[in-house]
Amino acid sequence: MFSCCRKDLLVLPYQEMSSGSTGSTFPRWQLAILLSAPVALTLGYLYYKRQSSVSENDERKKKFSKADKSVSIDGEEEKKVQNGPVKKEEPELTPLQQAMEAKNRGNEKYRLGKFDESIGFYGNAIDTCPHTNTTELATFYQNRAAAYEQLKQWSSVRDDCTKALELNPKYVKAYNRRAKANEHLQDLSNSLEDITATCILEQFQNQSSIAFADRVLRVLGAQHATEAMKEKKPVLPSKHFVQSFCEAFNSDPLKDVAVAASNPQGFMLAKIEFDRLNLDKVIPACSEELSNERSEFKHLTLLLRGTMYQLMGLFNEALEDFALLIGDSAVSAKIRVNALIKRASIHVQLDRIEECFEDFAEAEKIDLVNPDIYYHRGQMYVLLQRLQEALDDFEKTIKLVPDFGLGHVQKLYVEYRNVMMENPMKSFQLLEKFRETTDRFPKCGECYSIMAQILTEQQQYKEADQLFEKAIKMDQGNAALYVHRGILQLQWRGDVDTALQFLQEAITVDERCEFAFETLASIEVQRGNMDRAIELFDSAINLAKSETELRHLFSLKDAAMAQLNVAARMGIEASSLSALAASSLA
Repeated sequence: MFSCCRKDLLVLPYQEMSSGSTGSTFPRWQLAILLSAPVALTLGYLYYKRQSSVSENDERKKKFSKADKSVSIDGEEEKKVQNGPVKKEEPELTPLQQAMEAKNRGNEKYRLGKFDESIGFYGNAIDTCPHTNTTELATFYQNRAAAYEQLKQWSSVRDDCTKALELNPKYVKAYNRRAKANEHLQDLSNSLEDITATCILEQFQNQSSIAFADRVLRVLGAQHATEAMKEKKPVLPSKHFVQSFCEAFNSDPLKDVAVAASNPQGFMLAKIEFDRLNLDKVIPACSEELSNERSEFKHLTLLLRGTMYQLMGLFNEALEDFALLIGDSAVSAKIRVNALIKRASIHVQLDRIEECFEDFAEAEKIDLVNPDIYYHRGQMYVLLQRLQEALDDFEKTIKLVPDFGLGHVQKLYVEYRNVMMENPMKSFQLLEKFRETTDRFPKCGECYSIMAQILTEQQQYKEADQLFEKAIKMDQGNAALYVHRGILQLQWRGDVDTALQFLQEAITVDERCEFAFETLASIEVQRGNMDRAIELFDSAINLAKSETELRHLFSLKDAAMAQLNVAARMGIEASSLSALAASSLA
């Protein structure tokens, strides 16, 4: 169930289930500027990885220290105020000099932690300073905003930063401080725009600012996803998606049903339509069967309807059907185990990892020799980077089902990841094992696809392209393969035109391929076509099934919108942002 629905198998998420596309260690916000290859796992469950070092650094800086007080204000070069009377022969201070004296007094009070008093002195500096001295005035406003920040008077912080930016439109500290204020005031869209402006002016060199942007983006995406889910209409999955889902099960009781061809009704009709991939007819036929209290197919009907609900992203409805089966001791062991495994997948998409493994453990108690338990649990261990446990489960899978090609290739994939962490030089030996596996299972397109992605990681682009070509010939309805091959053209030759052709083919093959729309949007972001990128992200959002997937897509869309607005405000070509970001990562 998990592997066949994957868009990329080369990403290992970290503990927060938030990973960077194609294995990148850059935060999702910065990746939204760069060309990325988005990834999805387990029915579209999307992960992005952030730098742990950035996260730790961000946490360390949360608390204010005395050292911070010395750098949070500008204009540290102080003019000492003389003690005692001013000599009569000295000329009277100009308004600007008086303002600087007041600012210096404010700085002294600020460093002593006397923020209320510092605010008064900065106010005097603002009132005294000539309006023509815009640079100095901007500094006074920014310093007063720093003092307001220490008192957590966020509205005042925002107001003073706004005045500072009106006077000095490229004032980095003012953008950064206003971003913090907007975050505290729950104005996350403006906070994201301000921190985006900060990063642009810093030329993406400040990891703390990038981590801040990533944090805001994550929360904003979650808010938009929650709102969208309230009005989200269910979307039928593509036919290929359903086929791939079913192929990942060896012991699905629905496969054991021999359907009657003459005048089928109820469950039999639902099963026939499901097998024929006439998906819109499945649930009505199931509901018709369940309306018959004496139905002999009640358990199978609940399992089929729950599966269909799951594939459509109607998780609450699916959970209800699966719960009826799991909690009924009269239901066969095979049906209960299948329902537990499918429910575990839903728990993943709802970020309920503990409940996911509880379902696997319950399934194992019911039937120790069901290979689907170990195959799908192995997938979960891979996602959590618990590679030895994943390897153990895949070994159990192929011991129970020796001819299961997916089990063999997943086992090899985990071995490859282990080798890459321990001794990358040995990875080439594993490539030979992959080649042997493709020879052994020549009809398993997944073998070609996974090996092609690994070869891409190894920068063996020509062979990877050949394998993707073979996989597409074997499985022409798999839109994800076209997307991967398009991404390869970009990594290999930087050939945008050919990449776009493959992506358009993916949409032609499967107009519900969210992966293709998302990747196209990412390319348009890099090309600076932000309006088009936002349209494509909207198309992907309409196809998303889970709130987790929506959070990811809204994060990318929000990032694109922030970049578009900031670039317009600063008079910067949007296309130049990707080059600027890329240069900082070189």
